[in-house]
Parts: sequence; structure tokens; C-alpha cells
Amino acid sequence: MARVSATLAGPTGAQAAAGAVQIVGGVLLAPLLSGTIQHLKARLQGRRGPTPLQPYRELRRLWSRSAVAVEGTTVVHRAAPSVAAAGVLAAVLLVPCAADGPDWGVGHDALTLLGLLALARFALAAASWDTSNGFALIGACRDLMISVHAEGTLVLAMAVAALAARTTDLRGMIAGTAGAGAWTGPSLALGGVAFALVAVAEIGRQPVDNPDTHLELTMIHEGPLLEYAGRDLAYLHWAAHARHWIVLVLAAQVFLPHASGTGAQLIALPAVLALLCAALALAESLLSKMRVMSVPRFLAVGTLAALLGVLTRTAGIA
Repeated sequence: MARVSATLAGPTGAQAAAGAVQIVGGVLLAPLLSGTIQHLKARLQGRRGPTPLQPYRELRRLWSRSAVAVEGTTVVHRAAPSVAAAGVLAAVLLVPCAADGPDWGVGHDALTLLGLLALARFALAAASWDTSNGFALIGACRDLMISVHAEGTLVLAMAVAALAARTTDLRGMIAGTAGAGAWTGPSLALGGVAFALVAVAEIGRQPVDNPDTHLELTMIHEGPLLEYAGRDLAYLHWAAHARHWIVLVLAAQVFLPHASGTGAQLIALPAVLALLCAALALAESLLSKMRVMSVPRFLAVGTLAALLGVLTRTAGIA
């Protein structure tokens, strides 16, 4: 009886730990990822740069200020920050940090995740049209153009992992791609290459977008945010930080080799996230922002890699 009780208590404890990491990491620690990337990038470029805690200071400053009502706008503009933040929050609850992650009522389906991220993007695009601000519209149009290519590549990359795990449930995908045996063939590696390229576009990093620029003619993700201030802007900035958490956790737990046990996955996660932040900082230091019209060709490389991954998996080449 004691052995049965211990067996039942084990998964419950692991599930509680995975849930705690998921909530604390996705809601509270997500800005730390963005801050770490900016800090490491500055160090690599020989600058002192901001501390990793700078995003928290920005969020606190914005939260202490009231929102700005733009003349002539409708409820679409006023509701967009809340809709975008709610969509990303639901995505945080959907993406588990380990194979034994808890269910928070939104499921764990990979296709639902894509829909939630698209909802947040649509809300900002609709708000840009509502304001009729030229620069906001330019940024929104560029973002939507990139998303047309990025979402297709992301679906194919997730399909590679789904074929390996035989499910679109993210918990099953984490379990199905765990261990050395799952990485003996080229399919998951090709899916990882595709996901790496689309992740850069999804979180707005170089060479697709420059998160440091405030020049209206070149910005993409920052464009739709021009008419927002105060708490509304804090919601949108937090949503951008949470996207980093979602993408990097997926990269660490699905598209990179990882351990099979929930405990081992949770222990290794902080180190892997730190390495991914360092890799992004290094890439941004070595690469300059590409032209907007070159982004589809950049993502086409990821699409080709994902298609090769799907073909090798369906052909029986693990």
C-alpha cells in the first residue's frame, strides 16, 4: 500500500512542480528573458547596456500611468491590448514546461496555440486600422505579411514533432521527442532548423526585425504600438515578453534533445533557456536587419527544412 501511495504521489508532485514553473515562468519571469537577451547583446557589442531587469522597470513605469484615449477610435482600439494579452496568457497556460504538465482548462493542442498567437496579432492589426495612423498601418501590414509566411512554416515545423510523437498534444510531443532514441534520424533536426528560423520572426528579433529601433519607417512589431501608452502599452509589452517564453520553452522541450523524466526536464530548462538567450544575442550581434521583402525568402528556407523533415518522417527515416 505504501508503494502504491508513493507511486501515485510521484506524478502529482511532478505535475505540481511543472505547473508552478509554467505559471511563474510564463507570467512573472518572461520579461527576464527579453532583458537577458538585450543585456548579453550589449556585452557582446562592448557596451554596458541595460540590466536584465530593465523590462520590469519599464512595465512598472507604464503601469503607473493612465492609458491614452485616441480621438476618433472605437472599442476596437480600446479592447485590443486586453484581447492580445488574454490570448497570449491563454497560450502560456497551454504550453507545458514538461511532459507531465497540468491542464489549466485550455488544453494542450498545438493548433490551438497557433490560433491564440494569431488572435493576438489580429487584435493589434485591427487596432492599427481603427486609428488610421500611417506608421501603425505600415507596421501592421508588414507584420501580417510576415505572419502569412511564418505561420505556414510554424505549422510544418510542429507537424514534424507531431509525426514523431503521433499526436498534436504538446505534452505528448514533449514526451515523444524526449530521449536520445528520438533524435537518431534527421527529421527532428530539420524541424528544429525550421522552428529556429520562424521563432526569430515570431518574437520580432533580428534579422527579421530590430527590437531596438524606434524609426517609424523600419519598425514592424513596434508600429502598431505607437498610439498606446500607460497600462495599455504595459499589456502589450508583457505580451511580447510572454511570446519569448512560449517560443523558447517550445524550442527547449520539443525541438532540442531533452531528457525523458519530468524532473530532469524542469531542472535543465533554466540552463537551456539561458543558452537560447545567449544564442539570440550572438545572432543579433552578428547579423543586421534584412529588408522586409527578403523575409519571405528567409522563412522559405525554414519551410523547405520542415518539408524535408515531414518527408523523411513519413518515408520511415526516423
